[in-house]
Amino acid sequence: MLIKELYENKLINPPSFLIDNTMYLTRMGSVAYGASTDYSDEDIYGWCIPTKEILFPHLTGYINGFGTKPDSFNVFQQHHIKFKEKEYDICIYNIVHYFNLIMENNPNMIDSLFTSRNNIIHSTMVSEYLREQRKIFLHKGCYQKFKGYSYSELGKMTSKKATGKRLESIEKYGYDVKNAYNVIRLLNEVEQILVEGNLELDKHSELLKSIRRGEWSMERIMAYFTEREKILETAYCNSKLPDHPDEDKIKNILLHILEAHYGSLDKAVHINKDSDKILSEITKLLEFYNKKES
Repeated sequence: MLIKELYENKLINPPSFLIDNTMYLTRMGSVAYGASTDYSDEDIYGWCIPTKEILFPHLTGYINGFGTKPDSFNVFQQHHIKFKEKEYDICIYNIVHYFNLIMENNPNMIDSLFTSRNNIIHSTMVSEYLREQRKIFLHKGCYQKFKGYSYSELGKMTSKKATGKRLESIEKYGYDVKNAYNVIRLLNEVEQILVEGNLELDKHSELLKSIRRGEWSMERIMAYFTEREKILETAYCNSKLPDHPDEDKIKNILLHILEAHYGSLDKAVHINKDSDKILSEITKLLEFYNKKES
């Protein structure tokens, strides 16, 4: 696994539990969107399951608000890691934090769950189960989230604070091509989610590559942005997605993944035994993987 290789080569310094408990790693960024160039670095996103005591600090005897708080963990990040002629940016999330961000329809997190199979570089039984359930996380709240991120990228397109390649792009084309393709990408992604209830990240790869090559004028980008805004309003009104996430269903998936990993959680949290079907499905996946490896 990539994380173990980086650690053994003393290129990263993650918490000790992360090495053997990273459940999922996938390529992100321009590689996942089908818009990468020869000099593109690799953004790697993933999630891990920390120690039980990190997720359930009361198991240590800690009383909330009294004394020294136990260790906590949300995300491990390390950037510009050079290894085997590539440069990596790594982000690995605590499973609970990851679930919460997906439930909020954070664009980066949603994207990481919908990457194509060829971009997944490490996946375990429980992460495969989560991917099978990924559409459960989609809801109409994606509209404001993705649109907000798109507006943010739009504001950065001509930023006076740009440096390096971004400044070179602004001086050459009048805007930063990477910010520009992200503006359009986010709008197209959220339209897919609202209309299809699904997400194919590289669906508009040729369009994105043309923007990244600087083939679009600023006027064309702004016209496209304005047109998509109108289309998205209609897509939002007509979408068959739920208005809000099904928090109870998502929580049950999370708890049963944790139980599949840790064993019984009886001392940590109450689990609705009516939903044992989920744990049974995870067990079947585990048996499938064991047979595949033998």
